[in-house]
Amino acid sequence: MTLEITDALSFFRLSCGRWRSQRSQHHLLHRRAEAGASFIVVEELQKGDARLAEIAERNGEEVSRIIGGCWVRWSGSMAWDRAGESHEDQTMFGLIPTDDAGRSGLLLRDRGYAEKAPVAGQFRMDDENGLILTTDYEMMSSLERFWFAGPNLRLRTSTVQGLSNNASFCMETRQLDEPQEAATATRPASTGSPFGW
Repeated sequence: MTLEITDALSFFRLSCGRWRSQRSQHHLLHRRAEAGASFIVVEELQKGDARLAEIAERNGEEVSRIIGGCWVRWSGSMAWDRAGESHEDQTMFGLIPTDDAGRSGLLLRDRGYAEKAPVAGQFRMDDENGLILTTDYEMMSSLERFWFAGPNLRLRTSTVQGLSNNASFCMETRQLDEPQEAATATRPASTGSPFGW
């Protein structure tokens, strides 16, 4: 698999698959770091998929503007979780480019992470083909950057400001063997991002 990243849609397509994520999260208020792990499944939603129409309707946008999207499921745990506690969820999102190259625009979600209502964030590709996502909620905002260190290794940094101030770093490795469902992953972590992220 080669890294053919020209726009946000090609970045998301390269992100499709099954991933193991190792996460280090720094809680600024507590001045402590917490480790976690997650199992993430990302599947492409192609233009015309009925689920993209649902996302558009929830966000008050025209479905014809959405060029594609993804369905993400994840299961995870963090070091501070109570015994037996795990985090499992899913989300869908669609891309609406606002430039001719498809390198910036809106990312519509069927639901947010800090809030369960539909939410629209902003995406843009930087000069190194990293994907930057910004999302503003009523009580907080997040800034994330994703980039590929190789076809099967994706890295992510994120900061959250507001009610919960934290910063995190994730290393995500593509799983090429032994298909699993996110819900049956072993010791996986809530990632709080649009990729299961």
